Amino acid sequence: MHAVFLDRQTFSYSVDISPIEASISSLDSHQITKPEHVIERCINADIIISNKVILNAEILSKLPQLKLVCIAATGTNNIDVVAAKKYDIAVTNVSGYAMQSVAQYVFSQILAYFSQTQHHNTNCELGLWQHSETFCLHGNSSIELAGKTLGLIGYGNLGKAVETIAIAFGMRVLIAERKNSAQIRAGRNHFNEVIQQADVLSFHCPQTKETENIINKELLSKMKKTAVLINTARGGIVNNQDLHNALKNKEIAFAVLDVLEQEPPPENHLFFKSPLNN
Repeated sequence: MHAVFLDRQTFSYSVDISPIEASISSLDSHQITKPEHVIERCINADIIISNKVILNAEILSKLPQLKLVCIAATGTNNIDVVAAKKYDIAVTNVSGYAMQSVAQYVFSQILAYFSQTQHHNTNCELGLWQHSETFCLHGNSSIELAGKTLGLIGYGNLGKAVETIAIAFGMRVLIAERKNSAQIRAGRNHFNEVIQQADVLSFHCPQTKETENIINKELLSKMKKTAVLINTARGGIVNNQDLHNALKNKEIAFAVLDVLEQEPPPENHLFFKSPLNN
């Protein structure tokens, strides 16, 4: 079995891929692969390993030897899974990928915002505390997480890991049912109810036709003006213009975007072209 790794550069070199090499006949690794080079590099491949390279129906139709696509991440939106099934190509992904590290990242951002750690550290570095007339320098307020409401959109392994940490901080957790669902499953809440009540709204859903642009003007208008939005899911679930407008007009307080619809983003991306002050 011959395998091709299309974007090895997306992996840290501390990651040992020798078990993969031991289980196949040969492996060709490419640091990155541009769209125009995918077919020529994979024409003789039985297996493709890819993190972010797009494998659409046209590409898959021209790879008759291909038997398996291994997505080196959780999301499968980079491959046309319907076309893969049509051509009898199996598709696998990494279930539970980065579960603890993503949850840690979410709470590092939550804590940085509510505790204002960067602000207070900067005040010390600038010597403001040292010259204070009293024992303390208040600066921006630090807000306790206990009693705050965390809303989860997406309740797979990642959402559950974030929930565990939230409960440890004394937060109330609301799990959203799918948008427009006629039935509410046990332990879940109506989608709009979660949007309206959340002090922190954290997204962990896959990018599908149903979730593309789910973070839009309608959703943002239902959030608290003091709410924080965090997206560690996929960039395509955000309508950038709507979110930019909501932040600019202070319809919500803060947003953390770990992902964008194009990565790396272009220099003229909206959030870099028109930056927002905290």
